[in-house]
Amino acid sequence: MATPSSSRTTASGSPELSQQRFIKSAMKQDLLSREEELDLARRWKEHRDERSMHRLTEAHMRLVIALAAKYRRYGLPYADLIQEGNIGLMKAVERFDPERDVRFSTYVSWWIRSCIQDYVLRNWSIVRTGTTSAQKSLFFNLRRLKAQIGALDSNTLTPDHKNWIAQQLGVRHQDVEAMADRLAANDRSLNAPVGEDEAGQWQDLLADERATPDEEYMHSHDSAQRSAWLHDAIDTLNDRERYIIEERRLSESGSTLEALGRTLGISKERVRQIESVAMNKLRNALTSTVGDPEESGLIPTA
Repeated sequence: MATPSSSRTTASGSPELSQQRFIKSAMKQDLLSREEELDLARRWKEHRDERSMHRLTEAHMRLVIALAAKYRRYGLPYADLIQEGNIGLMKAVERFDPERDVRFSTYVSWWIRSCIQDYVLRNWSIVRTGTTSAQKSLFFNLRRLKAQIGALDSNTLTPDHKNWIAQQLGVRHQDVEAMADRLAANDRSLNAPVGEDEAGQWQDLLADERATPDEEYMHSHDSAQRSAWLHDAIDTLNDRERYIIEERRLSESGSTLEALGRTLGISKERVRQIESVAMNKLRNALTSTVGDPEESGLIPTA
């Protein structure tokens, strides 16, 4: 899949000209119907048909370009934004399940936007701004909401303004306050002196966020315990159920229903049924062993 270059001049002209040609070519691609999307997705998912994969990605490049354009105001190279959107597009193609009742264009939009937003957050400031969903929502919506209340040019927000923004985004008042302060502050060199005597630098005040030996031991112990629980749960499955779970859920490649059906001499629908029964067995076995999955660490707490 061709992508625009942001750092070098091609033989055919400047990077800007190459980028324009790329965008023009992408916008000429025909749109796909729902049926065409599903057919191409199935061909790629079940048969690894590269022509279908390329057709699916090419038809959605205009979506990458449109979404990337919305983030140009952060001052990052447009070509880099498009490139990050391409990464999201490829992730969506690889993970999309055509058997689910959702359009690929809807599914891929989330992946494209997520990758572009992560790139903006990584590069907008030398200070990591935030990675949780609440922090992302604040970062990308705070400016718009400040404009609505006439506080766009102000570096401070009144308590009422902060409460209103928190309510609009479904976040805490202190999260709004922290993000507003971060976005109002300028990046500071870590080598800048602290105080007038210049006896130390700002980097001397940074906390060491690495895990302590106690924390490393606890993480290793908990990981081993969870592995043991999972191993015991898998032992409750019969041979065919275990094989399907290992191939579908525990292998890096993740076999398709059709491929497993051919291997086992059954239909892919039968494979799906066996997988569903096996997942219920695992869930019941784990629940009976550890109780609350959040308290046991099998499901991370919010």
